[in-house]
Amino acid sequence: MLPEPTPALAQLPAYVFAALDELKAAARARGQSFVDLGIGSPDQPTPAPVVDALQRAAADPSLHGYPPFRGAPRFLAAVAAFMADRFGATVDAGREVVAVSGSKEGIAQLLAAYCGPGDVALVPAVHYPVYLRAPLLNGAAVHLLPTPAPSFLPDLDGIPAAVLARAKVLVVNYPNNPTGAVADRAFLARAVAFARRHGLLLVSDLAYSELTFDGYAAPSVFEVEGARDVAVELHSCSKTFNMAGLRIGFAVGNAAALAALLAYRTNVGYGTPSVAQLAGAAALADYRALARPIAREYQARRDAAYGALAEAGWAATPPRAAMYAWLPVPPGV
Repeated sequence: MLPEPTPALAQLPAYVFAALDELKAAARARGQSFVDLGIGSPDQPTPAPVVDALQRAAADPSLHGYPPFRGAPRFLAAVAAFMADRFGATVDAGREVVAVSGSKEGIAQLLAAYCGPGDVALVPAVHYPVYLRAPLLNGAAVHLLPTPAPSFLPDLDGIPAAVLARAKVLVVNYPNNPTGAVADRAFLARAVAFARRHGLLLVSDLAYSELTFDGYAAPSVFEVEGARDVAVELHSCSKTFNMAGLRIGFAVGNAAALAALLAYRTNVGYGTPSVAQLAGAAALADYRALARPIAREYQARRDAAYGALAEAGWAATPPRAAMYAWLPVPPGV
C-alpha cells in the first residue's frame, strides 16, 4: 500500500481546469457537442515567423543539450530589448531576467522560493489559481484581499497588523485574469510603496500586457520609480503570440529575488528548452507586428460577445484587456 501524499496536496481541491478537461473528454466520448468557455487557451496558430524560428532551432544540433539555467543569451537579450522598447525600462539581461517555462511555472516557483511555513502571501480574492495554490503547497498561509467591483483592485488598507507581520509577498495581476480589469500607474505606484513600507516582494503578473483593446496600453510595474527594489514581473508568450504549447515566458526585476528564483529552479529542473526560447526571441523581436493582429481578433470576439449579451438584456461593460468575460450572474443561476 502506498503512503499518502502530503497533507498540503491532499487538502487542495482538484484543479478546476484539469477537472473540466475530464468532463469535456467524457462528453466527447458520448458524442456530445458543446461550446467550450473554459480555460483561456488560444485557438489560432502561432505566427509563421515564430514557427520558422522554432523549426530552425529544432534543426540546430547545438541546441539539443540542456539549456542554460538562466536562459539562452539570445532570449535574455530579446527580453531586455522588449522591456526597453515597450515600457522604457532598462533591464540587465545578465542579472535581471530569467527564462521560465510559462509564467504560471515562474510564479509558482517564485512564491515557493519565498513562502514557507509561518509565512503569508497576500493574494487578491479574485485570482488566477496558482497565486493561492503555490503558497499552500509550500506550507504557507494565504490572506485574501477584497477586490470590490467595479475596479477589482485589491484593498491594501484593511490588512490586519498580525497578517502583515507574517507577510512575505504581495501578488497583483493587471490586466486581470479572470475579471479583465486593468490598473493604472498610480495603483502600481501604491503597490510599490506598500511593498517597500512593509518589506514585501511585489509579484506582478503581466501575462496580458499586449492583449489590450480600444487603444489601451497596459503599464509595467517598472514604469514606477523604485520598483526594481521590491518587484519581480512575470510575462508570457502564451496568449500574446498564441504560443501556449511552447511554454515560454520570463521573469524580470529585482536581481536578488531572481537569484532566489533561479536557485529554486536549478534544484528542481534544467531550465526552459532552448528551442522554445529562440522562438520566443523571434516573437519578442517583432512583437508589435505579431501581437496586434492577435489582439484585434480577440477584440472582435469581445465585441461580438458583449453585443449579444446587450441584445439579451445582460448589462455588462466590455473589458479593455485579456480574454475573459466576468459577468453578473442572474438570480437563481
